[in-house]
Amino acid sequence: MNRNPSIMNHDRTDTFTKKKTKKGISMFRNASSKNAPAASAAPTPNVSSATADQPAKTLRIAFAGSGMMATAMIDGLLSSGAVSGPSDIFTYDSWIEARRKMSERGIMVVKGNRDLLLAQPDAIVIAVKPAGVASVCQDLTSVLTGPNPPPIPQAILSIAAGVTLGVISSHLPDHVHPRIVRVMPNTPALIGMGASAYCTPEGSPQSSCDVANRILSSVGEIALHLPEHNMDAVTGVSGSGPAYVYAFIEALSDGGVRAGLPRQAATALAVQTVRGSAEMVLRTGKHTGELKEMVTSPGGTTIAGVHALEQGGLRGTMMDAVVATTRRSMQLGGKSEEEIRDKCGL
Repeated sequence: MNRNPSIMNHDRTDTFTKKKTKKGISMFRNASSKNAPAASAAPTPNVSSATADQPAKTLRIAFAGSGMMATAMIDGLLSSGAVSGPSDIFTYDSWIEARRKMSERGIMVVKGNRDLLLAQPDAIVIAVKPAGVASVCQDLTSVLTGPNPPPIPQAILSIAAGVTLGVISSHLPDHVHPRIVRVMPNTPALIGMGASAYCTPEGSPQSSCDVANRILSSVGEIALHLPEHNMDAVTGVSGSGPAYVYAFIEALSDGGVRAGLPRQAATALAVQTVRGSAEMVLRTGKHTGELKEMVTSPGGTTIAGVHALEQGGLRGTMMDAVVATTRRSMQLGGKSEEEIRDKCGL
């Protein structure tokens, strides 16, 4: 079968590249749940199952939707070398402006979701809002169950928040169910610093996990393979976590201003302090409590501040935020209050 679907624009343009570092992240490589299937954490980008003597095969990836997260993935795939170039990325978006932007970058823009499969990609990423998932899946199903269907992609990834494997499966033919991958990325993926988790159905082939790992590791440091029942908690920690961190940085900066610092200086110090502290955890592998003790002298300034945080309930408030987000994610996923209490004790 011809691997060139109906393309709207064949122009090629260069895309920007970004450099990424992988310092100190090995401590999280095997951090996924012991109950998850084998592909626990993301390999170094562009490695997968290849060896130094046998480089990883470049991928062909199709995107249904080309919003911010899809664009971040495309940028990561190009800069990491996971794809050979823009001509190995295929997109369709119902918004004409989104199609124009992709076309200007040399990305292959097709005429509809059905044409994404005709490119015979290694993976399709469903990158639309939750309400649009059913429509995309129905378009794909019409091709997969039609005459002379193309090969099934190794993985069909969905990054639609709260849409379960069961919901996705209900809109796709039975023979592709094992290759469905539900992904929970987060917004730092927009700068190549994402933390992602994904889940797969029982019986999912290793090739689906491998492809998912390569895609997700191109936009972040961690991609954990977890059971689906953990995905709502993932939303509470890493999915919504950036908002908590931004609020903390803002509060830290506000404290500096209250103590007399100019706003610009307070914000710069707060941002770098959070960044440097996170890097200390990654590079040293030490428990956060041990690192805190390194800064906290008896009767000193830091313990006075820590005492104030404890009096204000920082830990409990943060835990409550994660639990509240997890509960809301479960509610949006259609779970009843009884199910939430029974399954998660929340």
